[in-house]
Amino acid sequence: MWYVIVGILAFAAGIALGFFLARKYMMDYLKKNPPINEQMLRMLMMQMGMKPSQKKINQMMSQMNKQFDNNK
Repeated sequence: MWYVIVGILAFAAGIALGFFLARKYMMDYLKKNPPINEQMLRMLMMQMGMKPSQKKINQMMSQMNKQFDNNK
């Protein structure tokens, strides 16, 4: 009987630990390799018909980074 209870508890702990470790790994990965970089942002603005300046791109990147940090 104890084997079953210990097995269930170990399984639940493994799932919880795996979830939090995977979440931490993905947060670190996305921080090091953001999904949108300056080049992609420039292309996106050009497709929308805007002429992107470096100042505007820097502002948008800083806003995105600030928002990412606030969500964390």
